[in-house]
Amino acid sequence: MYYIGLDVHKKTISYCVKDASGRICQEGKVGATRWELDIWIKTLPQPWTAAMEATIFTGWIYDHLKPHAVDVRVAHPLMLRAIAAAKKKNDSIDAGKIADCLRCDFLPECYMAATEIRDRRRTLRYRHLLVRQMVQMKNRVSGLLMETGVSHNKQRLHKVGYFPELLANADAVSASIRPLLHLSRESITRLQRTEGAIIRSLQRDPLLAERVRRLQTIPAVGKVTALSWALEMGDISRFRSIRQAISYCGLCGDEKRSADKVARTPISKQRNKHIQRVLVEAAKLAPRRNPDLALVYENARQKGNANCATLAVARKLVAYLMAVDREQRDFEPVRGLAGIAA
Repeated sequence: MYYIGLDVHKKTISYCVKDASGRICQEGKVGATRWELDIWIKTLPQPWTAAMEATIFTGWIYDHLKPHAVDVRVAHPLMLRAIAAAKKKNDSIDAGKIADCLRCDFLPECYMAATEIRDRRRTLRYRHLLVRQMVQMKNRVSGLLMETGVSHNKQRLHKVGYFPELLANADAVSASIRPLLHLSRESITRLQRTEGAIIRSLQRDPLLAERVRRLQTIPAVGKVTALSWALEMGDISRFRSIRQAISYCGLCGDEKRSADKVARTPISKQRNKHIQRVLVEAAKLAPRRNPDLALVYENARQKGNANCATLAVARKLVAYLMAVDREQRDFEPVRGLAGIAA
């Protein structure tokens, strides 16, 4: 077996090929394009397995090499700090160290979702970009009205019927901002339609439809939360426990223990920020829609502050989502256990 370490960059990929004894068989650089990789693959000794660090470019390279290799692995970048801390560091050395980690089975491997899941996940994350732009445009409309002293109903400002009613008052709205208001409103409408189309297409996707439907049977779990869970968590069987899933979602703190000293941080930065954001937002609304989660919130609120209570609800949501996903059946509340916090 031959072991290949890849140091991936935008335009080039540095590689180092080693045999089982650690002897370097090949090393060099190859262009980061599909046709150059095809030519390079033909020169490799057989059989071979490869490893690379997780970057923005990793996905397509992983998919392209996978059919030709015995195995392709992706390393967690935070766990490869030994490479970054080295006194002498360059692309060829990095590739060699990754090859050594793979050869000695010390590679800190990270989960790589299936290609079809990553494609749909990319679409859902693009939807979040549209929502951010929509919020920016709405804030810009409010800013224009406040700059020119136009009185308006903040709660109704972005409703369909109120905006034309506001512009109909020729004396109140200055002519200088009217074109900007029209442009902003058109942008908001276009973004809303695009965002809605993305959600509907993902909901109807055969790969996700049944799973998302089951997840939405949980009270306070809507379509965005269900889609985010399905696409960001991927294969739920990779999580051995609810605690591990909670940690992945970033709903707990770090713990550093040495001798008799224990240090804990409020929230860990090593998490999937996309699912964390969605679960926290869902947890803020959940107590209003689910009496069981309202009880969880109140119990946690008495022991701490509102933020701690929201995190407790989010952890309970993770437990619900894990149960539905593992058992692959609709949610059924268990009475008598509602007060148990996550």
